[in-house]
Amino acid sequence: MIDIGRFNSLAIKTNNGMQVMLDDGDSGEILLTDRQAPRDAKIGDILKVFIYTGLEGELLACSKKPFVELDGIAWLKVVSIGKAGAFLDWGLTKDLLVPFSEQDYELEENRYCLVRTYLDDNNRIAASTYLNQFLSDEARYLSEGDQVSLIISHKTDLGYKAVVNQSFWGVLYHNEVFQTLREGQKLTGYIKKIREDKKIDLSLNKSGHQHVLPVSEQIIQRLEANDGELPLSDKSSPEAINTAFGVSKKVFKQAIGSLYKERKITLTKTSMSLVKK
Repeated sequence: MIDIGRFNSLAIKTNNGMQVMLDDGDSGEILLTDRQAPRDAKIGDILKVFIYTGLEGELLACSKKPFVELDGIAWLKVVSIGKAGAFLDWGLTKDLLVPFSEQDYELEENRYCLVRTYLDDNNRIAASTYLNQFLSDEARYLSEGDQVSLIISHKTDLGYKAVVNQSFWGVLYHNEVFQTLREGQKLTGYIKKIREDKKIDLSLNKSGHQHVLPVSEQIIQRLEANDGELPLSDKSSPEAINTAFGVSKKVFKQAIGSLYKERKITLTKTSMSLVKK
């Protein structure tokens, strides 16, 4: 059975040198649209292709990987506005439609939007900006400390709302973000806390000893490379700490605290020094 919106492994059914048709497994054919099959390809050879739909809902195949597959979420550029809705560049020759009925705000040409792909009633791939109907506010199958994939959605009064593992909403709080974030940005995060209401608090850093250890090692390496001195301490600003090590002030203080207790460094109000052995 053909899996629309995803990669399928299909056999070459006919190849006349100009056009390659693939076997859909149901007595039909699917046109390979983007390139010729390999020169030594023979009838019956298997090609891995992405299946999408044409203007009339017909099945088409291409070897190129789109920016997003079916049921995925992506930050895509609006390339045109037509009678049916907005059309997005998703990496294929045929643009991806966001029907007007699936726009929770007016999309503009040459601007980007965060969308989720789906199959419409005519079995055609389309996209929607109504992410709430696809994403859950409540965590399932997740645990505190889990590493997750994030896509930044938008800025709020609390911080940044982010898509977690393409399935959930989570929040990165302003006072725990020490780097510039932008809408549509992809990055790795961690489940900081699952609240009583099952909503997700996120962090860009691992918490606890697992994260402190590598930061401690970075500090030692940086000290050794700078003649045993660094102009940073537990009094330094969060911005200066993040610029130097890409972590929060809390994680940094835990790391230098461990090094101080182990008598590997000494501290002043403005700097730290490597203890000479």
